[in-house]
Amino acid sequence: MIKPTIGRVVWYHPHSFQASADFAPTPICAAIVAFVHSDHCVNLAVFDANGNSHSRTSVTLIQDGAEPSEGGNYCEWMPYQKGQAAKAESLEAKLGEKS
Repeated sequence: MIKPTIGRVVWYHPHSFQASADFAPTPICAAIVAFVHSDHCVNLAVFDANGNSHSRTSVTLIQDGAEPSEGGNYCEWMPYQKGQAAKAESLEAKLGEKS
């Protein structure tokens, strides 16, 4: 699990009605974590395909293979961030073995 912190970038998946009402049509939007409620709940500054910003509060952060709820909005880490976290975890494990 990656611990969310303010300023980290995530992918935001808007609810289907939000995609047509608030956002230029895109299945994924870039977003920046603005506030952390918990490891699985954050507030976001979301950017649509036209670069317009929107705020979203109490967005579920999907982690560790969890599935998003049907029809709800959610965010997730980008593949690059998941890869970096895995590399860091592997390095920490190797360093722990040497101790």
